[in-house]
Amino acid sequence: MGNREDLLAGAKRCLAEKGYTRTTARDITAASGVSLAAIGYHFKSKEALLNEALFEVMREWGDELARTLRTEVEPGAARLERFAAVWDRVLESFARLRPLWVTQLELLGQVDHLPGVREQLAGAAREAQEGLAELFESAGGGEPDADPERRRLTGALYQALLTGFLAQWLLDPERALPGRDVAAALRMITT
Repeated sequence: MGNREDLLAGAKRCLAEKGYTRTTARDITAASGVSLAAIGYHFKSKEALLNEALFEVMREWGDELARTLRTEVEPGAARLERFAAVWDRVLESFARLRPLWVTQLELLGQVDHLPGVREQLAGAAREAQEGLAELFESAGGGEPDADPERRRLTGALYQALLTGFLAQWLLDPERALPGRDVAAALRMITT
C-alpha cells in the first residue's frame, strides 16, 4: 500500500475507535504510520480524508448489511414473517457493526458543522432506502416491488425504523424488540 491507502486505512480505524469528531490528524498518522504532511498532500485536509474514509466504510458497511439481510425465510411466508426474519438480522448487525452505527448517528448530530457531509449522507440515505426496500421485499423469495413510488415509501419507512430502533438499541440493547415483536406491533397499528 502507498501513503494514500495507508492514510485511508488509518482513518477507517480511527472512525471505528474514536468516531468522526474526536479523531485528530495525529490520531490518523499514528494509526497509519504516515507523516502529518501526507494528509495535506493526498487529501488537502483531515476532514477531506475522514470524509473519504467514512464513505468508503459506509459502502463497505452497506455491502455487509446487504449480505446480512439476505436470510433464508420459509418459501411462501407472509410479508410480516419475512420482515421479522430480516429484522432479526438487522439486530445482529447492530452488535457486530456497532462502531459504524455509532459513527453514523454521531454524524447526524453534526451535519450542520461538517461541510459537504450533509449532501453525501443524503445521497447515501437515498441509496440505502432503495436497497432496504429491495432487501426486505426479496427476503425469503419475495419479488422486489417494481413500483418506484412503493419502493421509495417502503424504503424510507424501513430506514426510519432502522435508525429509530438503532438509537433505542444503543441506549438499552436488552430491550431491543426482536423481529416477531416489531411485526406484531406493525400488525397492531395497521389493523
